[in-house]
Amino acid sequence: MQNIWFLVGTAMTIGFIHTVIGPDHYVPFIAIARARNWQLSKTMVVSALCGLGHVLSSVVLGFIGVGLGLAVGHLEKVESTRGTIAAWLLIGFGLVYLVWGLRKAYRAKPHTHFHYHADGEAHVHTHSHEGGHLHIHEEKEKENITPWVLFLIFVFGPCEPLIPLVMYPAAQHSMSGVIMVTAAFGLATILTMITIIALSSWGLSFVRLGKLERYSHALAGGVIFVSGLAVQFLGL
Repeated sequence: MQNIWFLVGTAMTIGFIHTVIGPDHYVPFIAIARARNWQLSKTMVVSALCGLGHVLSSVVLGFIGVGLGLAVGHLEKVESTRGTIAAWLLIGFGLVYLVWGLRKAYRAKPHTHFHYHADGEAHVHTHSHEGGHLHIHEEKEKENITPWVLFLIFVFGPCEPLIPLVMYPAAQHSMSGVIMVTAAFGLATILTMITIIALSSWGLSFVRLGKLERYSHALAGGVIFVSGLAVQFLGL
């Protein structure tokens, strides 16, 4: 029992560190929430569900490994592959969102028309073409699909440190130990995620981009793209 409590404490510590040093755990949510003006409650729910999927997918993999009699090293190789897939998904999502954001910003650019009447009178008319090209149901569809894309990426995202922690009590046939270790790691991960996201979102709510506001989606895509590159090539 003493070993289990040591593992629980270790799981909480590693879960916290694992989240803080991984920008992919919070940057996408902060960027998307700012660009789409999500309510904090929605941001927290989406973040928590993605974090839960992130942890449980590795737990399921761990149980499969135990059932098949695989060594920790084999499972870590699988987790590494999943990590590569998740990183490239994040990079791809960020790039697509960046391009879409630039296209949206271009359409939202106001421009001026001069109208001349037969009597010589002239007036100026300023408008953008965004409303003429984007329909409400198209915007709503993009709004609804974004959380699912994030969830999919997070399910692919591995929790490499969790595998060896879970394998020990699983090998001892201690289901209570597996549950305690998983819960400790998951709770630390999700609480750290939503705390960072909440504080950052609150701080960004005071930031006004002015004329750059129409580039908010493009900026969000760029930030997500860079965070994906950092995960893939810097090992964050």
